[in-house]
Amino acid sequence: MDRENPVSKTRRKREMTALQDLGQELVQLNVDRLAALDLPDALLRAIHEARSIKSFPALRRQLQYIGRLMRDVDAAPIRARLEAWQVSSRHHTVWLHRVERWRDRLLAEDAALEEFIAENPGADPQPIRTLIRNARAERIAGKPPKNYRALFQALAEIIPPSPPEPPARRDEQ
Repeated sequence: MDRENPVSKTRRKREMTALQDLGQELVQLNVDRLAALDLPDALLRAIHEARSIKSFPALRRQLQYIGRLMRDVDAAPIRARLEAWQVSSRHHTVWLHRVERWRDRLLAEDAALEEFIAENPGADPQPIRTLIRNARAERIAGKPPKNYRALFQALAEIIPPSPPEPPARRDEQ
């Protein structure tokens, strides 16, 4: 500890709470993503143990223990990887919403198909037109939305997923 600039108790507590929160995010990850992080064995065991705990006080103590183990690990690469996964997930969600909006427009407006084809010149309009007609008929007849889903799948194959934007550099902010 530096005698001239000692770390305050409040700052230490804030850092420990941040590590516990990071540990809680790790507990919620799936097994594949957890393995990709290359964490120490003791930390991995503690995380797997926390997943099986049902009692809230016991889980809280386990998360505190995970936070304690996190002190020995460089948390910056872990945070960066989690952030990258979240950004990727957000971009995928944006793409899915874009496909859903096109499907809804195509079902609501007759002129939307021409606009869609103009935006996606490689798309064959005939199968899309058939799916639109069948989805509308299903809706009117109150049938299960088989063609509604098929239209979504067809649009998802045509509309390219948007590439994620590169993260902003610190010196540009």
